[in-house]
Amino acid sequence: MSTVLDSGMVAEHNAKLHANLEADYAALGGMLARRGQDIEQLTALAQTFAVALPSWGAGTGGTRFARFPGIGEPRNVFEKLEDCAVVQQLTRATPTVSMHFPWDSTTDPMALREIASGYGLGFDTVNSNTFQDQQGQALSYKNGSLTAMSAAVRAQAVAHNIDCIEQGQALGSKALTVWIGDGANFPGQHNLRGALERYLESMRDIYSALPADWSVYIEHKLFEPAFYATTIADWGTSFACATELGPQAKCLVDLGHHAPNTNIEMIVARLAQFGKLGGFHFNDSKYGDDDLDSGSINPFQLFLIFNELADVAQRDGATFKPSYMLDQSHNVTDPIESLMSSAIEVQRAFIQSAIVDRTALQHHQENNDVLQAAQSLKHAFRTDVTPILAMARHRSGAATDPVGCYRASGYRMQKKEQRPPKAGASSSGIV
Repeated sequence: MSTVLDSGMVAEHNAKLHANLEADYAALGGMLARRGQDIEQLTALAQTFAVALPSWGAGTGGTRFARFPGIGEPRNVFEKLEDCAVVQQLTRATPTVSMHFPWDSTTDPMALREIASGYGLGFDTVNSNTFQDQQGQALSYKNGSLTAMSAAVRAQAVAHNIDCIEQGQALGSKALTVWIGDGANFPGQHNLRGALERYLESMRDIYSALPADWSVYIEHKLFEPAFYATTIADWGTSFACATELGPQAKCLVDLGHHAPNTNIEMIVARLAQFGKLGGFHFNDSKYGDDDLDSGSINPFQLFLIFNELADVAQRDGATFKPSYMLDQSHNVTDPIESLMSSAIEVQRAFIQSAIVDRTALQHHQENNDVLQAAQSLKHAFRTDVTPILAMARHRSGAATDPVGCYRASGYRMQKKEQRPPKAGASSSGIV
């Protein structure tokens, strides 16, 4: 496996921090031991954690009003992979990349797969795009895609999703995520039931094209761009559609796709209970679908979600394997730094949930001891597991301090010289 950054430089950077890491690790280990928990087991667990990177997250994002390009950002899918390889090299928590078509389409998928493998990367869920018109596209999605009144437009959207499946197969992916922006901005614009009927008709055609070992994830979103009535606006509609389609259809939960203060962890529990939780797009939100870095606004919510996932894993064991993906857009930070930070914050919540005393929690719940039940969760959430995460990276050959090591490498400035801006070149795609 080749590395993008010099491995000797990473080792040298780690060596400067190792004495402090050992001291912090020993101190945390002693505290956890007094609670009856083994820090070595938790560190080994941290080393198993993996979350997929979004290919589109490697470039600078934007808003509906403007996009401000960053320096040295990737101009094509191969350069996106190179940046994703840096994230994986420094965190060892992001071994796969989630591709978005047609942004990431290539005429030589085998070459792309070979390059990714050389970096130690694989491919996760692929994503379709019928929420934008693409260059050379025959028909417009202005009035809908999978729900469009026009049968020809619906057929075009279905064909694109099937093409995504075929491209994903060539890369070794095993799932397709479908998100549509379809809906209405005015009362009366759509027959609300008719729109969902057309959606299901289209999705049945996509579902029938799935390989036997594939899944399709239905992604819901409360609003934008359909502000009055989004066709797939909530987890209930997503669940109903996934149930209607069959066992290969599951629901995807994007943390930013809910109204403020929605109890997302309860949605997670419900979908898991009925076998329809397919996976996550991790990000954070203050007002709406902000696509902020994971854990940057509400880390406690992220922890509570993983607390529910830990409960499901305890109940269902090895059969429960949801997909973890980042989905965020960067405007004012270096995308590589944000992706590394987000992966670490999701991993942090994963480990914090593992140190919840579930026996004590169950005891407090059974005895209606509300305060102590809540404190059981807060006790785990307040525990700083940073030394565990750093030691897991160190033992896996990654960076003790990923952002610090990345900055010391000078990678971004090197890319500024190697990747001069190119008119019309791909970068993020999220605008």
